Amino acid sequence: MKTVNHWIGGKTVEGASGNYGPVTDPATGEVTTQVALASADEVDAAVRVAREAFQTWGQSSLAARTKVLFAYRALLDANRDAIAELITAEHGKVHSDALGEVARGLEIVELACGITTQLKGELSTSVSNRVDVSSIRQPLGVVAGITPFNFPAMVPMWMFPLAVACGNTFILKPSEKDPSAANKLAELASEAGLPAGVLNVLHGDKVAVDALLAHPGIAAVSFVGSTPIARHIHTTASANGKRVQALGGAKNHMLVLPDADLDAAADAAVSAAYGSAGERCMAISAVVAVGAIGDALVEKIRERAEKIKIGPGNDPTSEMGPLITAAHRDKVASYVKGAADQGADVVLDGTGYTVGGFENGHWIGLSLLDNVKTDSDAYRDEIFGPVLCVLRAETYEEGVALINASPFGNGTAIFTRDGGAARRFQLEIEAGMVGVNVPIPVPVGYHSFGGWKDSLFGDHHIYGNDGIHFYTRGKVVTTRWPDPSEAAAGVDLGFPRNH
Repeated sequence: MKTVNHWIGGKTVEGASGNYGPVTDPATGEVTTQVALASADEVDAAVRVAREAFQTWGQSSLAARTKVLFAYRALLDANRDAIAELITAEHGKVHSDALGEVARGLEIVELACGITTQLKGELSTSVSNRVDVSSIRQPLGVVAGITPFNFPAMVPMWMFPLAVACGNTFILKPSEKDPSAANKLAELASEAGLPAGVLNVLHGDKVAVDALLAHPGIAAVSFVGSTPIARHIHTTASANGKRVQALGGAKNHMLVLPDADLDAAADAAVSAAYGSAGERCMAISAVVAVGAIGDALVEKIRERAEKIKIGPGNDPTSEMGPLITAAHRDKVASYVKGAADQGADVVLDGTGYTVGGFENGHWIGLSLLDNVKTDSDAYRDEIFGPVLCVLRAETYEEGVALINASPFGNGTAIFTRDGGAARRFQLEIEAGMVGVNVPIPVPVGYHSFGGWKDSLFGDHHIYGNDGIHFYTRGKVVTTRWPDPSEAAAGVDLGFPRNH
């Protein structure tokens, strides 16, 4: 059986703990690979390698760093399909979706290529008599990233390119459910000329995570995952003196006003709710229909959802693949099965779905729940699967109040033709990312990604300017030099006396 090992110090390092985790092909249910799970001692060894590399990389020129990043960007572009194939094989998402993931990660690599302008400092001259003050930003040292299974290439690329561009060295702990893409990213970085030890991939489970959070040699931790784990990461790492950005879960809403183009809104709802099998923290999982449009909107969503073709991710005709594990599939199905008992109308029930020839895969169909109550499990919890809840509101104000009452504040959207209503919405809604007739408002690379409330723990959003500030710390230098005219008697440098 294939084994995925660690990538430490610019080379493959076999796992030493003796512990391995299974990696499954979600389309077949077959265990195809095992991944090494690091011990605390292996975490310590990786940190020592990264600290040694920082002594040189942290002092390297911006020109040297950007040369590597430009070469890395070219290699990633040339290997898009190879990376996407690894994602499909272990996560299950369709190939086109995997390619889209790589493309969004490349945006941050491209941002990192322009780090020379992002790290420019500030200078104030003559703040006092011959006194100048400058502000500069410097790297932190060794930083770590802990990333989720749903975007095994994109989320790591949201972190390490900016971190290393700023002069840090990086330890990536990807999900043990789909680890191969992370190794491929690190191998390509080495091929691009990134020095050994600057980017390291350490596979593991809770043992490795806890060791990273406690290790005194790590200055900062980035995390993307569920809210309970994000809260734990933030609390634990902060208690150990680390800078933390921990992005948690979501319950993203789409408010549809009576004047909206219902066909466009239905198209958007289906794409945003069921794309990548709903395993996205920016998926729309709750549509709030305002006024009398609810029945018509639900019918349009149902018509479109029934046409989605589900199948293996490597089948070019498939539009949605399986879920990551059988256990997750069963958990998602439990919300649908319990929805009717909690007052919802089950318009589409995707539980029990199978694909011919792949009966052991982690399959589930698309589910659509109407008239969902805010106290039901299907609404309160982040399901993380292809389940769309529709709620009803009589007015715009009632819809906004419903959304703002959610403990999550990741992303939200409004569909309307009314510019005044859209303007009010973007100012009044309590969420970190807002779409106006855009269902999944993931910002481009030069703006920052992050939510509010229980969707983010820490002060910094990820990538963009926030990402650069997170991976650097400021320093202010105050300088005073005597004028050459004040040199000791007998030395005259020829400067005129001007004061």
